[in-house]
Amino acid sequence: MRASAALLRTPTRVGRHARPIAGLRIVITGASSGIGRAAALALAAQGARVVLVARRETELRLVHKEIGESGGCAEYHVADLSRPAEVDALVARLAAGDRIDVLINNAGRSIRRAVAESLDRVHDYERTMAINYFGAVRLTLGLLPAMRAAGGGHIVNVGTWGVGFETSPYFSAYLASKSALIAFGRCLDAELSPEGIHTTAVNFPSVRTPMIAPTAKYATLPALSPEQAAQWLITAIHKRPLRIEPYAVHLLRPLNAVAPRMAAKVLLRLGM
Repeated sequence: MRASAALLRTPTRVGRHARPIAGLRIVITGASSGIGRAAALALAAQGARVVLVARRETELRLVHKEIGESGGCAEYHVADLSRPAEVDALVARLAAGDRIDVLINNAGRSIRRAVAESLDRVHDYERTMAINYFGAVRLTLGLLPAMRAAGGGHIVNVGTWGVGFETSPYFSAYLASKSALIAFGRCLDAELSPEGIHTTAVNFPSVRTPMIAPTAKYATLPALSPEQAAQWLITAIHKRPLRIEPYAVHLLRPLNAVAPRMAAKVLLRLGM
């Protein structure tokens, strides 16, 4: 178990030339629980001006209150990112405020279901793409003009280690949506990094959040805590690498390159 847990770690570390976080205005989607909530609390504690976005207002208000009671700076906006009109309204509200330094596209939906059991459930793929990909892309495109006018910005896209493996058995809808988002981010970085706009893909392993709770087998598998995951996001903001991912991806990438079906079998045996 200890060896398996070690594979969840990331080799990316914060160095001496890390960008300071204090004072940055950081938008976090999916901020009402899990990774988003933990990241919001951690970033606010480091002096960031946190902008909380989620569709569940009650939970969002609690996170906002907790940050305020701890002396942090936060604002919140209720929006369902799977609804284009709500994304557009959110963009208008955010653009009316101060400069946005960082956008963390964290909001998402995960579905665990075999392809053979999804033959009459194309709506699962549509719903997953609606928030994981189209919602994130629409929000990013909406905020890009202000970032370009300000001379820079940073988009952090929350992905999954399956992007690095190029497969994630039983998570075809989820992996497809996250692969699309990460590919979009790479294109954006290649085109706009000369203008000071960068993207980082944070390809998490399993994280112990409500998203994985319905899958009983994950209760006994190694997973990051939301607080550990938040530190990965903080590292992403500090260093702005193209991607952050666990050691397991680095170790299996050569096998995936020469024997992808064997790599897929390894993932199945490891429960990934």
